[in-house]
Amino acid sequence: MELVSKEDIDAPIKQVFKMLTDFGFFERAALRRGAEVQRVDGRQDVGRGMAWIISVVLRGKLRNIRLTLTEYDAPNSMTFTGGEKGMDGMLKVDLVALSRKRTRMTVKIELSATTLPARLLLQSLKLGRNKMQSRFNVRLAEFAAELEERFSGTAA
Repeated sequence: MELVSKEDIDAPIKQVFKMLTDFGFFERAALRRGAEVQRVDGRQDVGRGMAWIISVVLRGKLRNIRLTLTEYDAPNSMTFTGGEKGMDGMLKVDLVALSRKRTRMTVKIELSATTLPARLLLQSLKLGRNKMQSRFNVRLAEFAAELEERFSGTAA
């Protein structure tokens, strides 16, 4: 299953990438939403090989998802891979400079299943694909607006 969405952000590509690589910000945001986030790579710098274990309740079950930053091409793209118990996923964020002060962000999520229970879960997700796609589009638009707000707050 694949979800793709694009948003334009009124900020330079380097600033958008800098905000997207503020992983401490995202870790705190996940904690506020009830997830438990543990950094497991031991790295101090930002780059390929960073990894987290995220514990969150999804569909009534506690899931321990391992997420790894597998591709890091500053300031153009990042790819994260991960999964849990038969479900594998990939999250790719691509940035393209439309002008000096405008950036297009494309986010792509791919999910695949390797076990029967995971295939059943993925199939149930596919049945609600249109609703999931529209919710994904709305959330990405909200996130892009938050990035613009954060940028304008730092630029002032």
